[in-house]
Amino acid sequence: MARTRVRIPAVPSHRSVPASLALTLAAGLAFTATACGGDSEKSGSAGKGSKGGSPSVVVTTTWEGAFAKAAGARDVRVIVPKSVHHAPDYDPKPSDLAAVADADFVLYAPFEPYAAKIKDAAGSDAELVEVGLDNDAAKVTAEVTRLGKKFGTEAAAARWNTTFKAEYGKLHKELTASWPGGRAPKVAAQTFTAWSAKLAGADVVGTYGPEAVTAKQLSDLSEKKPALVLDNAHMTTGKVLPDSGARQVEIVNYPGEDLDLLAVYRDAAGAVKKGMGES
Repeated sequence: MARTRVRIPAVPSHRSVPASLALTLAAGLAFTATACGGDSEKSGSAGKGSKGGSPSVVVTTTWEGAFAKAAGARDVRVIVPKSVHHAPDYDPKPSDLAAVADADFVLYAPFEPYAAKIKDAAGSDAELVEVGLDNDAAKVTAEVTRLGKKFGTEAAAARWNTTFKAEYGKLHKELTASWPGGRAPKVAAQTFTAWSAKLAGADVVGTYGPEAVTAKQLSDLSEKKPALVLDNAHMTTGKVLPDSGARQVEIVNYPGEDLDLLAVYRDAAGAVKKGMGES
């Protein structure tokens, strides 16, 4: 049943009605509010910054924001603008930190250098939640489930996971059907794009990063003759294997402003499919 907001009128003063009647009215109104406001899922942590019973969630980037939205949060504010290509470079403004102080939950990743500022701004009221940012399918579903439990939105998180599983399976099937010559392509993947190789059912012959690629690594990767290099668009250092004949595909990990995590998988599948067709 859809969530219903119930306005509970003030109980008349004891000066105008007997105390026993006032208590009866109060009990009846409380029962009505509980019965009419029922839902198939918990209402979440309705704290100081919440709206309509949904927890107020502040996230550092759209990546954490997408996880929060998938888990069922409806009131989500993102600190780092989408225009900032490399989110860890962002320096939070005072207004950003003020928003953190009014939140019920604050989501951040440990590798973000401004995490300490976020923690300090949150004070003792907001619950700080460290999010494991990884688009590997199994890790995503586990993280969405975990966040749903924290927010009290388990049912919404479960529904999203069901949709995600179906969409992931569809994309995987489309990609494997597009393998050149019917064989899984050999790929080299940046550490944070290995999930896209798994989505494609590709044969990962080596990985690199996030540290700078050494000459030895380049030599080893080149010898394995990958058809594709799945680079991280957010941490790219340019052409990884420029003289190998491998086609480089840029994989985007961060969702857009709509916080649609499914779109990340669709876009990655499109990019890999195009790369396989042109390699």
